[in-house]
Amino acid sequence: MTGDQSQFAPQPVTAVEHITELSAGDLNDLCDAAEAAIIDGGGFGWLTPPPRETLEAYWRGTLLIPDRVLFVGRLEGVIAGSSQLHRPPRNNEAQSFACQFTTSFVAPWARGHGLARDLTQIAEDHARELGFEVLNLDVRETQRAAIRLYEALGFQKFGEHPYYARTRDGFVRGLYYFKNLSISGTEPGAS
Repeated sequence: MTGDQSQFAPQPVTAVEHITELSAGDLNDLCDAAEAAIIDGGGFGWLTPPPRETLEAYWRGTLLIPDRVLFVGRLEGVIAGSSQLHRPPRNNEAQSFACQFTTSFVAPWARGHGLARDLTQIAEDHARELGFEVLNLDVRETQRAAIRLYEALGFQKFGEHPYYARTRDGFVRGLYYFKNLSISGTEPGAS
């Protein structure tokens, strides 16, 4: 064989989906992926992986909350990441037009295959289908790849919080973004 034969290697199969239940295997995969992401520093609130029972309870509980929507990303059929949409509380009529994109991660071993982009896009599409006009998110300043992705997808930074999170290295700033999902393209609240 001559030359670079890697151009002919099959690309891994990826998929993203909205799920409403977790099989035992999927729950195990999701916990494994979350643990790997937490250890790598992108653990949606955790600095060290909690006990396995805590992670399992978290994912099961996520599916029980009516105002949460869970998406998973698969690499070769194995759950390798996830994201969520949080709808506003029903008693918050004034902000009923906006939802929150949150708890998005991809395990380090599955990065580089477009899953983070796909998990963001499926959540955005779902939010639009549900009739939301604005999608909000926040992210640690240390998550540079995520920030580049969100900005490339059209999210606009509108604020910072200097004491957003405390890590082993001290306080980390949080960055706040939004994306206008309205079809008309006008800014919400414009007269």
